[in-house]
Amino acid sequence: MSDWTTEIEAKWQKRWYDAKINEAERDARPKFMIIFAYPGLTGYLHVGHMRGYTYVDAIARYMRMTGYNVMFPVGTHATGNGAISLARRVEKGDPKTIEYLKNNGCSDEDLEKLKDPLSVVSFFNDVYIKQYWQRFGFLADWRRFTSTVNPGYSKFIQWQFRKLHDRGLLMQKPYFAPACIECGPVAVDASETDLSKGGNAETTEYTLLKFKCGDFFLVAATVRPETVYGQTNFWVNPDVEYVKVKVNDEIWVISPQSFEKMKLQKDGLELVGTVAGRELIGKTATAPVIHREIPVLPAKFCKPDVGTGLVTSVPSDAPDDWISLRLLKDNEEMLKEYGLDPAMVKAIKVIPIIETKGYGPFPAAELIEKMGITEAGDPRLDEAKKMIYKDGFHTGVMNLNCGKFAGLKVEEAKEQMKQMMLASGEADLFYDLSEEVICRCGQPVFIKKVPDQWFIDYANPEITEMTKEHCRGMHILPTDYYNNVQGVLDWFRERACVRQGNWLGTRFPYDDKWIIEAISDSTLYPVYYIVSKYFAEGTLHAEEMTEEFFDFVMLGKGERDTVAKNTGVDINTLQNIRDDVLYWYPLDLNLGGKEHMTVHFPAFLMNHTAVLPDSMWPRGIFVNWYVTGKLGKISKSKGGAEPIPDAAGKFGVDALRLYYAHIAVPFADVAWDEDAIVTYEARVERILRTIESLKELKGTELREIDAWLISRMNTRIDTIREAMREYDIRGMANEVYFEALNDMRWYMRRGGNNEKTARKALRLWLKMMAPITPHIAEEVWESLGNTDFVSVAEYPVYNEDDEDFTAEIAEEYLDSVIADVKEILKVIDNQNAKALEEDANAVAKKPQTIYIYTTPMWKMKVQNMAKEMLGNLRLPALLRPKSVMLEMHRAAMEDDTVLETAIDAGRKAASHMLAIPALTKAVMTNNELKKRGKESADFAKKLAEDFNKKSDVEIAKATLDLNEYEYLKEAESFLSAELGYEVKVYSADDDRAPDPQKKARASAPKRPAIYIDLA
Repeated sequence: MSDWTTEIEAKWQKRWYDAKINEAERDARPKFMIIFAYPGLTGYLHVGHMRGYTYVDAIARYMRMTGYNVMFPVGTHATGNGAISLARRVEKGDPKTIEYLKNNGCSDEDLEKLKDPLSVVSFFNDVYIKQYWQRFGFLADWRRFTSTVNPGYSKFIQWQFRKLHDRGLLMQKPYFAPACIECGPVAVDASETDLSKGGNAETTEYTLLKFKCGDFFLVAATVRPETVYGQTNFWVNPDVEYVKVKVNDEIWVISPQSFEKMKLQKDGLELVGTVAGRELIGKTATAPVIHREIPVLPAKFCKPDVGTGLVTSVPSDAPDDWISLRLLKDNEEMLKEYGLDPAMVKAIKVIPIIETKGYGPFPAAELIEKMGITEAGDPRLDEAKKMIYKDGFHTGVMNLNCGKFAGLKVEEAKEQMKQMMLASGEADLFYDLSEEVICRCGQPVFIKKVPDQWFIDYANPEITEMTKEHCRGMHILPTDYYNNVQGVLDWFRERACVRQGNWLGTRFPYDDKWIIEAISDSTLYPVYYIVSKYFAEGTLHAEEMTEEFFDFVMLGKGERDTVAKNTGVDINTLQNIRDDVLYWYPLDLNLGGKEHMTVHFPAFLMNHTAVLPDSMWPRGIFVNWYVTGKLGKISKSKGGAEPIPDAAGKFGVDALRLYYAHIAVPFADVAWDEDAIVTYEARVERILRTIESLKELKGTELREIDAWLISRMNTRIDTIREAMREYDIRGMANEVYFEALNDMRWYMRRGGNNEKTARKALRLWLKMMAPITPHIAEEVWESLGNTDFVSVAEYPVYNEDDEDFTAEIAEEYLDSVIADVKEILKVIDNQNAKALEEDANAVAKKPQTIYIYTTPMWKMKVQNMAKEMLGNLRLPALLRPKSVMLEMHRAAMEDDTVLETAIDAGRKAASHMLAIPALTKAVMTNNELKKRGKESADFAKKLAEDFNKKSDVEIAKATLDLNEYEYLKEAESFLSAELGYEVKVYSADDDRAPDPQKKARASAPKRPAIYIDLA
């Protein structure tokens, strides 16, 4: 991208910010408040983030131009361990971290500062604002910027938690929490706020089964306690050195990895020795519940980092157990190696325990045979295990081998059997994560017991129902999320909201040893942007932001004079903040990535419902999908993608903004593709060239094509406004940068040369561009002699005076004629190619002249009779956009739903079938048409059949009064230039027209006949 582009970006950004058009103060206009979910502050952002951010700026710009007073604030989410982890890595001189920072432009001087976590926050706050958001020309109100570690923000969060407590939504109970061994408890969720790996991991509850073996217990972990009646043997990995751990008065044998995890969950564990797995093989152990002696056998599928590294064997329902036991029975060499009695091993019999729908008594054996699995370690065994577990859990019934649990459904027996074993002391509980989870600091995450954890009770039925009801009236995009959010809210449960350890954030107001965690302090925050301006400018201080202060400005509680006196806040400032809150809130649109659908947005909604009055509950949510790399989601914490400033310098900001806006619908992932961006860069350049051509037009003559261009722009304006009712940025981009560009080029190709028309169309076009490509729009706007900003100009509105559907449909007709001729020319080319393929000496037939025959007048008479029978459909009434009709009648009818129904009903009222016999009869009563006899009747029948397949709008277009002959005759030279051959236009009524193949008689209204003379 040229230096010129970079210069105009800087030029207009400075002018916007100097003029403060981005700053929002309350006034008499309707307001619109929009945010994007502030980014976690863990390092440099990347090109993927700019997709959603650009949507927000484009929507905000559009709403500003359509008459709204727009507040678009931004902030950063510094809560958590991200800044701390980065500072530690810098302090330690971690090579990857240093390289990552320097590759993004970090200087040695900056690196020295980044050894302090709060300096990391300050540094990246500056980077985000200047290198990303301002670099892209966002009209955000920078005065309202806040970060979650700012003192004023912390005061607000503490107030929020006091309100949650007052509502009975804070609760305290023991909790098994994911925790980093260095940082303390972390949140494991799709947002990966605290993590660098493992955001989709789930907490798995294991039942620990204790098998008495001599003076110790072999301890196996299972997720299927209901299968204990089917135990036949015990598996040990011969290559693992197990540890002996004293647990109260018992000695447990488990893997070393299991011990490291277990001591985070159980008190008083003592390591007292080790035992090799090989030494255990051949022993017997007493199985819990069934109290039978079962043999200990070797199995290398026992992974020391999964469960306890020891496994009980239930081959009837466990594919791993079935195949391992079968292979061991047949492996004489292995039996000999471990000193096992072959007769004893071969005598082990599988015990059926569950009757599962679709299976026989041994589901594992059946599925293994069906899948063709023949070896232990086959990755399909895991798939088979999941299938059997799922089917058994949902359809299985315990059989007669299961004692008092026989006849119970598996889902009932599982919990009852677990509780029975826990009560008898034959089992215990242990928790682990379903996959590897790594903290942002680089250390592993395990499950740790927290005896006094605080939670927000998102399962509260009253708050849940209130939130669900509110969501039904919200504008939530995409529609799938609108439909699914009710289920998400039902699923949402208690969330651990505080943590101890090495974190940045807000102290919990009821016990300051806790820090409020990252998701819990980012729910109600949009309303704080209203207050943050006063804190940032120094008219409000943290110590003044008491519970009484927030109660007044947020909830209207208390007397203004009393609150001012008690808090020390200036009385005018206090009233201004209260008035601002009442004016700006509720939030109109909150945009966030798809990971927020089950993490942030439910908490965002429920906190608003719980804390604020219903008049302040949010109005809209917009979920955008990711920009991905070749290997999946781009992550800033894992090295990221191309730096934002580099991409902006390479392609230009407006080209990137257009790429984000148009490359795909917001509700689909899109791969970062530099080749695609180059095409958008080229489109921007093509638009600029077209603009220059339009500016050079100096003609004064007005022609039909001038009316067409203005009418087309008028129609596009309405299409855009309709699209933006659903914040359809891609729809707007398509109209502005593709369709409107085609219109401009068609106008000039058709000989359009009127200076006033070009200037009017150009002014409309630039306003249409301003939300997405504001820099080039401003530059061209200024070149037209304007002294104001196009960014604050009124967005074009549909103008009835500019509508000319006749001109629009006439050009559609011309375009369709060109398309029909091109199809025929394509057939000729294909025929020539085939002939040459069959005979190299064949001579290609070359078109000489293209003859076009417009419809004869008698067919027009038949069509006019049909039109009259249908009630002379009025074209403007049918084609005028619904949105325009709604606006025209809004004053008369307040209920939009009733109005839209009435409009639709009015349109449909004119829609009725055209009776073929009636039209035929009418035709045959016309003396002129009657003379043609069957020809007239046949055409009348065909026309009626055709009309009965069309909508009212299609019929109105087809029956538009247009002198086709004169119109196409005037366009002869244009058609010749477009098609590359001489074009001759004749009326089918012209007896002198050359028509060697009698094509003219096939012509019909709006469907001229075509003959191509070949040499």
